[in-house]
Amino acid sequence: QVQLVESGGGLVQAGGSLRLSCAASGRTGSRYVMAWFRQALGKDREFVATISRSGESTSYSDSAKGRFTISRDNAKNTVSLQMNSLKPEDTAVYYCAGGLSYDRAPRAYQFWGQGTQVTVSS
Repeated sequence: QVQLVESGGGLVQAGGSLRLSCAASGRTGSRYVMAWFRQALGKDREFVATISRSGESTSYSDSAKGRFTISRDNAKNTVSLQMNSLKPEDTAVYYCAGGLSYDRAPRAYQFWGQGTQVTVSS
C-alpha cells in the first residue's frame, strides 16, 4: 500500500503561480506512473497531467497544456505540479494519484492522496 500526501495548495490571484507537491510513503522510486487530477465544485473529477515511471513522458489535459508542468523526483519519492498563469476556473481540489498504467482515466490509478485546495481569485 502506498500513501500519498499533497501539499502546496492555497489562494492565488489570477495570472499567478503555484507549485503542488506529492510525497509518497516508502521508497517507491520509479515503480508507479503518477498523475494529478482535480475536482471543482459541481464537477466530476478530471484529469490534469500524468508522468511515466522514468519521468521521460508526460501528458496533459487541454486546459493544462502550456501552463502546467508535471515532474517527478524518484530519488525523493515525490511528484510536483507547477501551475502558471492560473485562472479562476483552475479552482478545485487537486489530487495526486499513482498507478501501474500510463493513462488519463482515474480507474488506472490505485493510490490517491487526500487532496489539496487551490483557489484562484479574479
